[in-house]
Formats: sequence, C-alpha cells, structure tokens
Amino acid sequence: MTASPVDTATLRRLPKAVLHDHLDGGLRPATLVELAAEVGHTLPTTDPDELAAWYYEAANSGDLVRYIATFEHTLAVMQTREGLLRTAEEYVLDLAEDGVVYAEVRYAPELNVNGGLELPEVVEAVQEGLAAGMAKAAAAGTPVRVGTLLCGMRMFDRVREAADLAVAFRDAGVVGFDIAGAEDGFPPADHLAAFEHLRSESVPFTIHAGEAHGLPSIHQALQVCGAQRIGHGVRITDDIVDGKLGRLAGWVRDRRIALEMCPTSNLQTGAATSIAEHPITALRDLGFRVTLNTDNRLVSGTTMTREMSLLVEEAGWTVEDLRTVTVNAVKSAFIPHDERKALIEDVVLPGYASLV
Repeated sequence: MTASPVDTATLRRLPKAVLHDHLDGGLRPATLVELAAEVGHTLPTTDPDELAAWYYEAANSGDLVRYIATFEHTLAVMQTREGLLRTAEEYVLDLAEDGVVYAEVRYAPELNVNGGLELPEVVEAVQEGLAAGMAKAAAAGTPVRVGTLLCGMRMFDRVREAADLAVAFRDAGVVGFDIAGAEDGFPPADHLAAFEHLRSESVPFTIHAGEAHGLPSIHQALQVCGAQRIGHGVRITDDIVDGKLGRLAGWVRDRRIALEMCPTSNLQTGAATSIAEHPITALRDLGFRVTLNTDNRLVSGTTMTREMSLLVEEAGWTVEDLRTVTVNAVKSAFIPHDERKALIEDVVLPGYASLV
C-alpha cells in the first residue's frame, strides 16, 4: 500500500462506506430548485450553482443551530410522495457515482408529514426511492447497498413513534435508529424509553453525541441508553490528556465503538478547528475505530471523495489510512455479520488492491 500522494480520480474510484449521512442534507441543487418551483416554495436563489454556494456559506457559521436551520428549504420539497421518491433515488445514484459501495442514510420521518403523508407512508416512499436508485446503480455497474436509519428529533415528542417505525420496517430496508437535532440541552436520556424498546426488539441504534455537547452526552448515549455507535463524538478528546485515555475514552476504544466522524461538517459547526487538527487523525493513531463521513453533502458542499482528499492533503493520510476507515465503517454497519464480512472481503479490499 503506497504512502505517496494519490490523485482525486483515484480517490473517487476507491470503494467507500458512509455511516453518517442525512437524506435531507444531500439533495442536488438543481432538483431542489425544480421541486421548490412545483410546490411554490421560495428559495434564496433559483440558480443551482448559486444555491449550492449559498448553502456552503450559510453552513460555515460555526453554529450548529444555524447549520440545522438550512434544512428548511430541503424539507419543504420533501413533503410529497413524489418529492421523497425522487430525492431518495437521486441520493443513491450520487453515492454510486462517488464510489460508495455501502451507505446508511438517515432522516426523521416526522419532518416529512406537512403535506399530509402519514409516518408509514413517508418510510414506504423513501424505501421505494432508495430501491429504485440501487437498481439503477447496479444496472450501471456501480452497485451500492443502502440501509436506512430512522431518526427521532430529540427536542420534540415523537421519538418513541420513530422508534416504533424502525421496529416495524426492520425487515423492509430499515437497519437502525438515531436521534438527531440540537444536542445541547436535549440529552439522550430524555428518550430512554425509546432506546429500551429498541434494545428489547434487537434493533441497533446510534446517537448523535459529543458534537455540540461534551463528555456527559457521550456517557449518556453509551452507558445509559446503550448506543452501539456514536454520531460525531469529537468531544471524546476531552477525556484524553497527553495521550492517556480516561475511563470513558478507554471504554469507547477498547469496545470498538465506532465514531461517525464528519470533518467538514465539524469545522462548520465549530466542533473542530481545521482538517489538519481534526480529532479523527489523533483518534486513529490511538487505536479508536474512527469512520469517515459526509453528514450533509449539499449543506457542507462535500462528498466522500472530497473528505478523503482533504485528509490526504491537509492531514497527511495515506491510502492505507483510507482503507482502514472504510473497513472500520463496514465492520460497524448495522447489517448482519456475514454480509459485512462479504463486503469487506469481496468488494472493499479487492477494490483498494486494484487501484493502488
């Protein structure tokens, strides 16, 4: 495995796995413009390039609350069956074009019912769109498997309903659960009943923690709620001093709890200061199971190829490092062990071996 710089074209062809990516944060700008016109929603601009730039500039505020507020426009066009079908299908095709072979897409169905759809109808439409995208990607020779994580919004009161949906659709493409939204002031333990229900039904879940709030949020997510992964988790570094791990950091590392890290997004929300100094590199060196993710491709103006390129160019990562985080992601995916093993052995490792 080479440690020399690798060009963007090669990076794009490398097999990728993404565990933390929001459906409503990844629309194509042109699609957003077209769908907004159909539903009569006013956008900041109707020029797709200018709209993409507007999102990127708005996201670079250093404020998680303002970052989340940019979703007003994408959600406005995702209130109909047609809008959900299209955005879900295009979501998959865009991943396939970027070299992604496995993805878990997350969204909160409760945010898609303003147009009259019921919660199950939202999930059914998204699953149909994802299936159409996967079929087209496979036919084009760029197969990608996409599992769904249903989210509950932690600051609202429908988290248990979302958990019930995850249980109901677990044999129809939904592979797990998450809570999303403003982290600070809305601790995961507020929704303990939902997590207890998921555990009783053997449905895995991750929890956004350690992004806008620190160690208490991560501790609650793991030790109180029982999360199998942590969304973001950058603040775990608060429990590491001069390379020595505290009890919580040691628990995360030693039990191979995956950290769903999103470098560009973390810079935009103020959870990190630069790509070069992003905790993902130090945590990788300390033996944590770090994974690389996009979070919101439209909002953050990014792709998996771009995230990889930034780490190569600004943090000195090698292709071997990229292979490691890709394998980490597949190992921690919410699908059966034999399917994870096959993805690694039959797709990821041969893909890296053939390109470098």
